[in-house]
Amino acid sequence: MIEKLAKILLEKNLVISTAESCTGGLVSSMLTDVSGSSAYTKLNFVTYSNNAKHEILGVSLNTLEKHGAVSGECASEMAEGLMNRTGCDVALCTTGIAGPTGGTAEKPVGLCYVSCKYGDKMVVKKVLLNPGLERTEMKRQFAEHAVELAWDFLKCN
Repeated sequence: MIEKLAKILLEKNLVISTAESCTGGLVSSMLTDVSGSSAYTKLNFVTYSNNAKHEILGVSLNTLEKHGAVSGECASEMAEGLMNRTGCDVALCTTGIAGPTGGTAEKPVGLCYVSCKYGDKMVVKKVLLNPGLERTEMKRQFAEHAVELAWDFLKCN
């Protein structure tokens, strides 16, 4: 899937940036695994803490307090802030709970929100994986969902 995303970024002459929390840089790593990725990769962040989300991406303290870092609202603000901060064409963000600790009844381990912004359009996807997955597998699957979402979004826009 990463090759398909790379191809569409190159064909449309688009630059992508990422801001990742639960995936810890795996999306960025996947993007740069493709030879020639410097043509479409601009600037990527791992914004693991709430403070980083607020200070680097401009996620509002109200959003973090009211909805939490693992929310569609936070993912949306991450993408908006990333685009504003980097000037990229496409902003791709992840925030979630990879476990095995940290989950609650409302926000279980395996929950992730992925956001993708392109121009004035944005999509936010809720992903819910099996909470029994190993942490590294959880992160890998979250990253794959992000890449797939970006590709699906860009091919339609």
